Amino acid sequence: MLTRERIQLKTPDQLRHMRRAGLVVADIHAALREAVRPGVTTAELDAVSADAIARGGAHSNFLGYYDYPATVCISVNDEVVHGIPGERVLEPGDLVTFDCGAYILDDAGTQWHGDAAFTTVVDGRYTSESDRLLDTTTRQALWDAIAAVARAAAGETAGRAARLNTVGDTVEATVAAVSEREGVHLGILQDYVGHGIGTAMHMAPDVLNYSVKHKGPKLRAGMVLAIEPMLTAGGPEVDELDDGWTVVTRDGSHAAQWEHTVALVPGGVWVLTAPDGGVEGLAPYGLEPKPLD
Repeated sequence: MLTRERIQLKTPDQLRHMRRAGLVVADIHAALREAVRPGVTTAELDAVSADAIARGGAHSNFLGYYDYPATVCISVNDEVVHGIPGERVLEPGDLVTFDCGAYILDDAGTQWHGDAAFTTVVDGRYTSESDRLLDTTTRQALWDAIAAVARAAAGETAGRAARLNTVGDTVEATVAAVSEREGVHLGILQDYVGHGIGTAMHMAPDVLNYSVKHKGPKLRAGMVLAIEPMLTAGGPEVDELDDGWTVVTRDGSHAAQWEHTVALVPGGVWVLTAPDGGVEGLAPYGLEPKPLD
């Protein structure tokens, strides 16, 4: 069913299908975390992703999307998003983002999609405090935003209807607080944002990571959002390389991205691409996910 803003609202059964896709994405992430190490090529990691998708009985929603040639985007250091796997060999201290997804088919042949991303450091040791702050702040911004949406869905936003840019307001506030406390500058990408997701990977609405005057549509049960803050350790300006996909920071600063597919349900949220549904991520906020029975 669609609202006037053409935002797809899912039924409980449809959300269960999306949970199946989300768990496949979680399995891809687990396989990539285990496989990433110094000396591995990004092409070898794409093969790991493809194998996890096949084992999950799912299909890649990245491979072939507008002719994208792989099952996962692997972006290293100053590459922000859409890095194409290839012969690049990862080195200790590389800051690497994996962005990937999958879809499953229901009995009617309808696609139901999941999409998520994480950033990690190769060999487990940051080469700079800047990289550590960048990565941890991006992850914090994601969970701060998910918690804000969960509170809104639970009716804790007093006096006004919660709207979509709860996400952008929260991400911007998180980044500003860390920047002021740590005396650093972190850029928020504006050219690339989150999105609705369901029977297609990218759907209405756009989910901004920064505040705007127009606060967007009301948050409603049945919405599913891919929330994905993308930050840089410098300015937000980016360029696209000649391959037509890889986006890099213009100033050469490193970048990070964290993303989950989040369903709004009566009384809260269900993090469809987290294995535990969001239990660990929401616990610091005194919140629990609300899976369907």
